[in-house]
Amino acid sequence: MSADETRPAGSRQGSGFQRFAWIVLAVNLGVILWGAFVRASGSGAGCGSHWPLCNGAIVPQDPAQATLIEFAHRFGSALALILVVSLWIWSERRFARGGAARRWARVATALIVLEALVGAGLVLNRWVGDDTSAARAVAIAVHLVLTYALVASLTLVAWFGLPTSRRGIPPSIPVSIAVALVAGMVLLGISGALTALGDTLFPPGSLAQGVAQDISPGGNLLLRVRLVHPLLALVVAGGGVVWADKRRRSVDNTPATWRLTLLRGILLVQLAAGAANVLLLAPVWLQILHLFLAELVWILLILCLAEAPVGKAELASTSATA
Repeated sequence: MSADETRPAGSRQGSGFQRFAWIVLAVNLGVILWGAFVRASGSGAGCGSHWPLCNGAIVPQDPAQATLIEFAHRFGSALALILVVSLWIWSERRFARGGAARRWARVATALIVLEALVGAGLVLNRWVGDDTSAARAVAIAVHLVLTYALVASLTLVAWFGLPTSRRGIPPSIPVSIAVALVAGMVLLGISGALTALGDTLFPPGSLAQGVAQDISPGGNLLLRVRLVHPLLALVVAGGGVVWADKRRRSVDNTPATWRLTLLRGILLVQLAAGAANVLLLAPVWLQILHLFLAELVWILLILCLAEAPVGKAELASTSATA
């Protein structure tokens, strides 16, 4: 057992680290949601093809609205990077080698750097604004995977940042089930990101027109994804609801039961929000809400998997070999 796991659960230093980890996660969620607003408002090209400068300047002069929106996103991203790096440095000082929180903080730092590079690539290659290329779609998919991995890493830093009692630990989760849940949610997230991009680039005037666009021969790849996403959501989110409901009946740990109940409830709300998104032709505010719910589902799923004995055993084994 690592040094961080033997510290008393009421440790002031440990709880302070955990609070900071949750704050860092919250800031990153804010940056993610603002990034969605940048895309939905068509402001991705607000700083031109310049990076890290904005239209060739550190601080843009007499900026247009799109420039302000994009510049605010870059400022938030820089703040998130500084906070993640600070969290990593604190974890290096706070925990012994091999500690789970320390290791996941390292992973989060690497991921946010990679995410920044992908974001820079989008700007430098002009895969923003009205660009409908397949390269942009691929970059968006990669960006989504990195974002999900970053959110998961920060969630695990917070989870392992303060030891918890091992009494009443929920029963283990089969590896196959865990992999299916994670893979399904990531795939659903990718299709959702591409669907949102399609709604921005090819906004339908009506529901009928949107369906006609989606099934039209020779249509853009994003339109094909927009057609598949609702069906995939029914399968993945529906499966998540069934799993959460079944698992909550087999645990006697109150916090675990609460998390599973919340996961099931948000998944149902997410399905309703997705249906409303389709019927209302994806208004920006609903797109942001839909993404926020998706991130909450992802965080809750990671927590539900992290508290299982099998997950902890695997983490301890990996730490021992580091």
